[in-house]
Amino acid sequence: FLTMNVVSYLRSPTLSEKKLENFSSSLIDKREFTTSKKSHKPLLIHFWATWCPTCKLEASNIQKISEKFDVITVAVKSGTDAQIQSYLKDNGFDFKVINDNKHVLASKFLVPAYPTTFIYDSNAELKFTEVGYSSYIGLYIRMLLAR
Repeated sequence: FLTMNVVSYLRSPTLSEKKLENFSSSLIDKREFTTSKKSHKPLLIHFWATWCPTCKLEASNIQKISEKFDVITVAVKSGTDAQIQSYLKDNGFDFKVINDNKHVLASKFLVPAYPTTFIYDSNAELKFTEVGYSSYIGLYIRMLLAR
């Protein structure tokens, strides 16, 4: 556990901008997602890929946390919207997904590896980053602390 946290810390991206910029994007189900500095709720942004073995292990944790908190996930280089929707359906997941097939958002967030998770507090300030597997309880505690 300690080793995993040290490795995660060392691999965490160093963002020059700690405040979440407003951005909008279409989800794979064609709904629109927009960040807002006025939401007054913590937000978890999770970068993953359908081809990533660790992401597959962690996906149920992301599903559970998305049922309690605001979560947006970004599928990187994982195929078409239809392929990602099929993957979600086959695995029983319904969390919100942006398709980043061209690696645009992952580049903007300086994502070094998958999965990578960012947690912003209710004021849109970056509070936690995690590279690699995150447990449900670890995510849950971080989201509570980000309120």
